[in-house]
Amino acid sequence: MFLSASLATLSLSLASAQNPAVTAAPEKSKAQRYIESVASNDILGHAYFGVYAVTKGGKTLASWNQEKRLVPASTMKLITTGAAMHQLGADFKFTTRIGYTGTVTDGVLEGDLYIVGGGDPTIASKDSIALRRDALFAQWKGFLDKAGIKKINGMVIGDGRYFDGPIERDSWQYQDIGTAYGTGGDGLCFYENALDMKVTHGATVGSPVNVMVSYPSLPWMKYQYSCKTGAAGTGDQLYMFTSEFAPYAEVRGTFAVDRAAKTEEFSNKFGAYTCAHYFKEYLLAHGVEVSRGVADVRLGRIRSDLGSLDPGPYAAKVDDMKMIGMSYSPTLKKIVRECLLESDNFYAETFYRILGRRLHHSASADSCAAAMIDILKRIGAAPDEIKIDDGSGLSRNNYVSPEYFVKFLSKMMDSPVFGDYIETIGQPGGRHYESRLKGEPDAVKSRVHLKSGSMGGVRCFSGYIEPSEGSKADAIVFSIMTNNLTVSAGKVDPVIDRIITLLASDN
Repeated sequence: MFLSASLATLSLSLASAQNPAVTAAPEKSKAQRYIESVASNDILGHAYFGVYAVTKGGKTLASWNQEKRLVPASTMKLITTGAAMHQLGADFKFTTRIGYTGTVTDGVLEGDLYIVGGGDPTIASKDSIALRRDALFAQWKGFLDKAGIKKINGMVIGDGRYFDGPIERDSWQYQDIGTAYGTGGDGLCFYENALDMKVTHGATVGSPVNVMVSYPSLPWMKYQYSCKTGAAGTGDQLYMFTSEFAPYAEVRGTFAVDRAAKTEEFSNKFGAYTCAHYFKEYLLAHGVEVSRGVADVRLGRIRSDLGSLDPGPYAAKVDDMKMIGMSYSPTLKKIVRECLLESDNFYAETFYRILGRRLHHSASADSCAAAMIDILKRIGAAPDEIKIDDGSGLSRNNYVSPEYFVKFLSKMMDSPVFGDYIETIGQPGGRHYESRLKGEPDAVKSRVHLKSGSMGGVRCFSGYIEPSEGSKADAIVFSIMTNNLTVSAGKVDPVIDRIITLLASDN
């Protein structure tokens, strides 16, 4: 058998030497043959479809429109989180400082207490990794106790100036900005700047939807509800329209008459103000009087009345405050894992903004994009092959090719943080990916690490496949991207799952 194979190889070599035009066509992988068979079918035939998969050692297993730059949706988070971990380290922690202006005499602060945000996105979050709200507030009150502050003749001020610039990207879709997945934030947040509302349909189609604020309570807000009960089968089409400029919000759209009651997650544009409000309430409940209420800082001025056009007095400079304590977030690795598993846009945008702040002293959009480019250069993934518009992938102005995803993920394998990074990426059958590769053996699922990305007409997956045996060079890096889809994810996902399964069978 081996002799016959050797002779066949020798004959082919001789033929090639005698006739240089005769070359051996490389055998196509199972995944490549499958991709070619589905590329023009009813599911993908009219969409933009790109695939690229190579081993770390450089062997190409699948390629189809791999150079086309497509909208990545939430797979963009793989790049943002990888860049953040490479630059900051897996053990990096965000900080929040408590400081004051004025003087303390006989237990009375004659001045204002500041909560100075440092970008921590987990403050009062319902995420399991976050310190519970009251436990965090107890830490902060402990700082006051050590400073001898028993009464505040002034305000509690939420200071989010650490992140300058607009709190969300102006390229995000208008209807997304009022949702929890489209909320923005500055350097101080609360509950990931989300707003929960309990929603139930009305008695008949066309009747008002029943909406009630659940948490957090925002007594300064004024709400209007123009939403109506929709016909059976029309689903949940509720959207909130709001902004950081005034304390008004309107809930529009429809909620189907056959939908079960649910908690709708909208956006709170006043995270720093909310944080100050709830901490003030905590202090009052624990015997610390606050004489002048709460405020936040906008454009450098203290804003105590959100509905007022009066710009208010200038806030104190952070360097002029007396700092009395500092609290810390969970590690970056823990936050990144939650970000990727839950596809948390708020966390991802925080990583994006902290990179701009630390590398270019600003969290504005241009500075954040420039910081990302700097880091990608250091990683070795040429940034001229990618268009970056935000950190979460919510913008449709991000453009990345499957080829670039593979290049970036391959370069991350050489990063000092790669061991931590790959542990943050989800796996089929695990949390959030319970339905991926359904029916495949655990021996396959356990080797796959992937991140999904979805929005209207977009369905993407990128990640790694560990080798069943062999070295690091045998690991597969892959990216599968679809744009302009006119079919549901339920029809596309089996195709994508099949590609991943066939790639896994090659190593």
